[in-house]
Amino acid sequence: MVKILDTTLRDGEQTPGVSLTPHEKLEIALKLDDLGVDIIEAGSAITSKGEREGINSITSQGLNAEICSFARAMTIDIDYALECNVDSVHLVTPTSDLHMKYKLRKSREETLKCALDATEYAKDHGLIVELSAEDATRSDINFLMELFIKGVEIGADRICICDTVGILTPERSYDLFKKISEKITVPVSAHCHNDFGMATANTISAIRGGAQECHLTINGIGERAGNTSLEEVVMALYTLYDIKTNIKTEKLYEVSRVVSRLMKLPVPPNKAIVGDNAFAHEAGIHVDGLVKNTQTYEPISPEIVGNKRRIILGKHSGKAALKYKLELMEISLSREEFERVYERIKNLGDLGKYISDVDLKAIIKEIKGEVIERKIYLEELTVVSGNKITPVASIRLNFSDDCKREQLIETSFGVGPVDAAINAMRKALSSVADITLEGYHVRSIDSGTDAFVEVTVKLRRGHEVVEVKNSQEDIIRASVEAVMEGINMLI
Repeated sequence: MVKILDTTLRDGEQTPGVSLTPHEKLEIALKLDDLGVDIIEAGSAITSKGEREGINSITSQGLNAEICSFARAMTIDIDYALECNVDSVHLVTPTSDLHMKYKLRKSREETLKCALDATEYAKDHGLIVELSAEDATRSDINFLMELFIKGVEIGADRICICDTVGILTPERSYDLFKKISEKITVPVSAHCHNDFGMATANTISAIRGGAQECHLTINGIGERAGNTSLEEVVMALYTLYDIKTNIKTEKLYEVSRVVSRLMKLPVPPNKAIVGDNAFAHEAGIHVDGLVKNTQTYEPISPEIVGNKRRIILGKHSGKAALKYKLELMEISLSREEFERVYERIKNLGDLGKYISDVDLKAIIKEIKGEVIERKIYLEELTVVSGNKITPVASIRLNFSDDCKREQLIETSFGVGPVDAAINAMRKALSSVADITLEGYHVRSIDSGTDAFVEVTVKLRRGHEVVEVKNSQEDIIRASVEAVMEGINMLI
């Protein structure tokens, strides 16, 4: 059994441009605990008052996971961690000559003493200590071993080898972790970065070499090229090596999307395991194989990770793909309707477009002569913005479905007038549709102050995604109407 330390809330939050509120940290922590993570590195208590508030909100929940704070080998860091009532500290000290000379400006002897003193101080105050060597993979192995052996002697509960700049290879990783694991009597952890795209491979090699714990992030987020992806490691261990973790794999997709939404970091479509294309198929020969046996082109079932099989219709699709897609969607067409739908798909595919489920439903309604019902109408939009005024928007929408008819009125702020308008709309619709704005792009169609602008929005509801364009002279109106059209398509 391999233990998972999730560092999404610490190393993951160090992704450039990401900053979580205490409430957002708590929301992610609750999801991680539900996922089955063994240890949650909730942040670095020394960072700020808001960071400590976020960590405290997590430790007060009585979660199953061990709650950990990052700490330098300094008593002030440990004291702040203690204020947050964490179970453990991830006590990190640089061990490479490069880091000690230029970052710490300390000798090996001074660095070693600081690390051991901090370990002893944390243990004396009742904390679990994971003693971690920063830049371990560029460190002298003898100095590394001295730190770990002496750290364990004075009470360190776990030790961690950090591949801080991602320079390990799978072969070196196996050898390094095997050598250290054979000499150390406490669990050894692996903390890898993805600078050369080998974080997952290096982490798995570390486990094969003897590591009993690994540090991971949801979606592989983190500084520079990111940390090791939790979903990749967990599923590779489970599927390819028959090594178990406590992760509830069926919740992986859901947690991935929560982290993506709160950190405003879109998941690449081709992301392994949790990407929208991870179980997507367009080529005719692939779909034909899937119809006969899904294992022909899928290494695992998408349901195992909470994802969904998607049949993509485009220029590479054959009639078998459309037929299979319609069966999955439980839609019946006459032979003539089928041929017309297929022809439309091919024409759109030649224009470089793929057909989403929402698009397909719209095409079928049009060919059947059915009206696409709009459930949401914009009644009024007011936006106020100025040099010294925070942009604020007020919106009134009419919403109707088979069960109810109501007016939705909301006001919201934003960093600009468009942001304020879209925030007000999302706030108004939160009670009737859980829809996420995943992409927003604007370009000018011609020149001049009265030029038309083309706004493109990408919206998600669960597994369904729709992309909508709208062109007008008014960028705010174009943005709002594009979002409105996409929401109507999704609901």
